[in-house]
Amino acid sequence: MTTSNGTSDEKVDREKIENRAPSVAHMFLDRITASPDAEAFRFPMGAEEWIGVTWAQTGERVRLLAAGLIALGIQPEDRVSLASTTRYEWVLADLAVMCAGAATTTVYPTTNAHDVAFIVADSGSRIVIAEDADQVGKLVQHRDELPDVSAVVVVDGHGDGDWVLGYDDLEDRGRTLLAENPNAVSDRIQRIRPDHLATLIYTSGTTGRPKGVRLPHSAWTYEAAAIDAIGLLGPDDLQYLWLPLSHVFGKVLLTLPLQIGFPTVVDGRVDKIVENLAVVHPTFMGAAPRIFEKAHARIESMMEDEGGAKKRIFDWAVGVGLKMSRARQDGRSPGTRDRLGYALADRLVFSTVRERFGGRLRFFISGSAPLNPDIGRWFDAVGIPVLEGYGLTETAAASCVNRPDSNRIGTVGRPVPGTEIAIADDGEVMIKGPGVMTGYHNRPEATAESLTEDGWFRTGDIGSIEDGYLRITDRKKDMFKTSQGKYVAPSATAATFKGICPYASEIVVYGEGRPYCVALVGLDAETMTEWAGRNGLDGASFAEISQHEKTRGMISTYIEELNLQLNRWEQVKKFTIIDRELTVESGDLTPSMKLRRKVVVDSFSDSLVGLYD
Repeated sequence: MTTSNGTSDEKVDREKIENRAPSVAHMFLDRITASPDAEAFRFPMGAEEWIGVTWAQTGERVRLLAAGLIALGIQPEDRVSLASTTRYEWVLADLAVMCAGAATTTVYPTTNAHDVAFIVADSGSRIVIAEDADQVGKLVQHRDELPDVSAVVVVDGHGDGDWVLGYDDLEDRGRTLLAENPNAVSDRIQRIRPDHLATLIYTSGTTGRPKGVRLPHSAWTYEAAAIDAIGLLGPDDLQYLWLPLSHVFGKVLLTLPLQIGFPTVVDGRVDKIVENLAVVHPTFMGAAPRIFEKAHARIESMMEDEGGAKKRIFDWAVGVGLKMSRARQDGRSPGTRDRLGYALADRLVFSTVRERFGGRLRFFISGSAPLNPDIGRWFDAVGIPVLEGYGLTETAAASCVNRPDSNRIGTVGRPVPGTEIAIADDGEVMIKGPGVMTGYHNRPEATAESLTEDGWFRTGDIGSIEDGYLRITDRKKDMFKTSQGKYVAPSATAATFKGICPYASEIVVYGEGRPYCVALVGLDAETMTEWAGRNGLDGASFAEISQHEKTRGMISTYIEELNLQLNRWEQVKKFTIIDRELTVESGDLTPSMKLRRKVVVDSFSDSLVGLYD
């Protein structure tokens, strides 16, 4: 096997890893002690107002909620399910669960009632914290299947005097317990060991039934300490956090501030991201590639609308920026002319683009799915590097990440210190380190299939290691072989196409056992609406726009451009355009915006088969 630990030439403060806190709860208490009056979190209140809270203030709320859970009978390592969108109350609840010595079972708020009941029951959750009446309704619908659940706590709402308690009720119970036993929470925290279960995250289920991934406290404290040890972030940073906290990517970004001490702006409204960036001025943000694709497409579309001199200046500036980006990637020093050109491009164009994102961003962090290298180069050109990283739910997210001073676009970076990456003989990526799960909940056979006896986790991804950097090429299960015996990596093709075509949200390449490849193309509603207005289709419905001959002609030119970059057997010979937008709500995407390939293929199987007629 080819292996990499990625740290041979890197300055690493290993003491931070070796001397890390024994649990997330201990880490939280240490942060309160170290910077009680520093801002911890900021969250929206109403349409315009933002509320900031200190670590000490957060600690007081968490202590009350943790005591409330203990008063309800929660014991060490009991599971408490948390079904909510990303908001400050999610943060409080998660920390409270761990400070009570229990483990958070995360539930996406978009999960249907049947699957919610499965997750809550399979996890053995004793209590469920639900965001609102909609989430409570899913539980009530399946109450007979949840005998272990003694109470449901609703964040936005009131109790029913029976099974459901209000958030205020939970705090009141905590207040009463602490009046009787002031050390109830601190005593519970002191008994938490590194190997105790902290989080149970159910895989989002791109294929098959979700599996509960068991992550101990040691996985989270390691991830936080390892990122701190390489100096990627500091206490002066400001994070903007919108990602689903039920997802491992969002969860690790919630753990980092406990270790490092920077404040975090929390707002899960996806439609407010760009607007909020301009208001709160963060220094970094994590996101899935779709966010960067949409931002890139939006800016390019706006410049297309402007036309004339502005468009020419913009294109010239991007060209200059790309030359500088290529020089950095090649390790070359740009010439005087290029530096002067870039300074002018920055003053005329790039500074305005950066202001749109708040003006202070040091970098973005991309994860959850492959990022098209052309999108990465575009952002690098305008002065906002996108550091692509890699990890899975089973590895507590952050296994590899690019560093700001050595960002190799097209790779997912080097392993974080303490983690090893290997490539098996069949090309599968293997991971070993303190962040790897202890196993799947109630699934010993699945655990044995994924974890080797000596601790390596089989990721299911195909990749290669180049100078210590990991490059992911596709999912092992997604790759297919045509009837000509040629392998095709559909994810790589999709990433390339979305970088070329600003109007595409997804492309599903298909061709298992077939003589050639075909594709389903999903369109982005926002950019297509603007395009339609420019092309005589103003006022038409999304379905009408998607099926119009003008749209097909436009997408066809991008397919032709894509095919020029592919081997003959990978090329898309025919395609059809999906007549609706692919969404999380429709089940096409996971909550972290990953394509559910099998779901989409099954939904549009007739269209795919028709392309071979």
